[in-house]
Amino acid sequence: MIEISDIQRRLREAIKTSPFSQREIAERLHVDPSTITRYMRDDKFPSIDTFANICEILDVSSDEILGLK
Repeated sequence: MIEISDIQRRLREAIKTSPFSQREIAERLHVDPSTITRYMRDDKFPSIDTFANICEILDVSSDEILGLK
């Protein structure tokens, strides 16, 4: 069974290990940097379109983040 906490953990790890700072990711998404901080700290999850864009920016498969691979 897929758990949201596992998805959030994998997303945080992908952001942490990316070559981009949280600020750079926010700039590429056209969001405030605090939005990325909330994904990292508060267990907030992005909307589906933002999630897809984060995966594209980080060059990571959404299947990997979702735990489908």
